[in-house]
Amino acid sequence: MTATIDRIVHPDVNYSVATGHRKIGLGIGAIALMIGMVVAGLGIYAASLVGSAGDEGTLGQVLAIAFGLNTTALVMLKSAIAIILVGILVRIWLRVESMKASLPALKADAEVGNYRTGDIDTDFGPATVSTKAPDRMPIHKMANTMWGPMLLMGVMFVVAGLVVSWIWAANVGTSTGLGARAWTQGLQFLGEGFVLSSISFLLASILSGLREGGGEVQEALGLPVVTLKMPPMAKAFVVLMMMGLMIEIVQFGLYIYITTFNDLARYTLWSSWLGPFRELGLGLLLAGIILALATIANALGFQFNRIRDIVVTGK
Repeated sequence: MTATIDRIVHPDVNYSVATGHRKIGLGIGAIALMIGMVVAGLGIYAASLVGSAGDEGTLGQVLAIAFGLNTTALVMLKSAIAIILVGILVRIWLRVESMKASLPALKADAEVGNYRTGDIDTDFGPATVSTKAPDRMPIHKMANTMWGPMLLMGVMFVVAGLVVSWIWAANVGTSTGLGARAWTQGLQFLGEGFVLSSISFLLASILSGLREGGGEVQEALGLPVVTLKMPPMAKAFVVLMMMGLMIEIVQFGLYIYITTFNDLARYTLWSSWLGPFRELGLGLLLAGIILALATIANALGFQFNRIRDIVVTGK
């Protein structure tokens, strides 16, 4: 599986070749936007039914269908983000090959001489100097392997929840409907958690590509390989991602648990706090993504600065 994923993000093609990830991501995003417009229309229709005697069943059906479609549209948007990030990751590796081909002609002619390896401080944080490109860190190996399966499983869970939402809509006001409602929410938010985790793993893979690819370029030029150390922000990103994913797995188990309730009041009580609980998991995942993006921005700044030094000083 690892070899297959590596071939997807590190294809053996010319670095000037165009990739279609952006078009695919934009297409999926456009479809998700249209579904969102349908959900908005269902919401307006549901609002017109509020307070109308005899329409309670129809209102429940509309809300059930709208819930399933709304979560599906949101996950489609996140999947579109993931596909575009795959394209960025592919482009990073193609850019590495481009830098290997073009940077020698731009590099200043200078003797590297002897240099000291080990830890150093830079304007972008602590770094290490070595003679070889760095190996992948354990979290990077996991990220490079897991983003694909996580995305696939997330989409599958959301689609399953969408199908169950139709059962919920067809059985509003019955015990079957309550059970289907719990399954719908549990499945779809588990799917959301998996898709956001896939995005998190893709961002970690981008960081891995910047780190590993930058090292390969420096090594190919016969220069000391300067690599940023993993900053506290990146470590916090990993912690938040794991916490958020665990919460989404737990909420799924709890939603399955409440399908066994025969008491409507007890079911309602548990549902009232399970909603914010599942949103907390998504919030932690999104907070981790913010930290990952900030870490990528810092890594890019470091690499641009390193390239400038190579061009100007030749070492």
